[in-house]
Amino acid sequence: MSRSSRMASLQLLTLLFFFFFTVSKSIDVSKPHAAESFDINLIQNFGSCRYTVIIRTSCSSPRYTRDQISLSFGDGYRNQVYAPRLDDPGSRAFERCSSDTYEINGPCVRQICYVYVHRSGPDGWVPESVQIFSHSSKAVTFTFNTHVPESIWFGHNYCNTI
Repeated sequence: MSRSSRMASLQLLTLLFFFFFTVSKSIDVSKPHAAESFDINLIQNFGSCRYTVIIRTSCSSPRYTRDQISLSFGDGYRNQVYAPRLDDPGSRAFERCSSDTYEINGPCVRQICYVYVHRSGPDGWVPESVQIFSHSSKAVTFTFNTHVPESIWFGHNYCNTI
């Protein structure tokens, strides 16, 4: 094998390695996961912005839920919005196959790159997706379609992949 063909083989092998690493990394972050180190007390108060949040409940979720559901989202600069206790059993929120829309005020964020949901209660609510609209950030949709474990922050964090 000549020196030039060995170099070409080495370059191809290196390229395949980086391709595999990049593809496998993007697949891993596409699934919701437990937050590794999420601190709800790190909220910064940078201005005041309004967000429209649409939460779709999966058709595989219980018919209704008594679970307590909170939401937090933000950007890669530690700007974070926290919405405690969005649930309200009297309002029929988070029923199976439904969408609930919330207007949330909070600190301004740049580009929203993470969302976490916190669920506690007996019913096992299953979100389908969380969509967030803002004047200061592009609209984003985070897909769940899976059971949210009880009493942990669970969701997506794309901040290091953008």
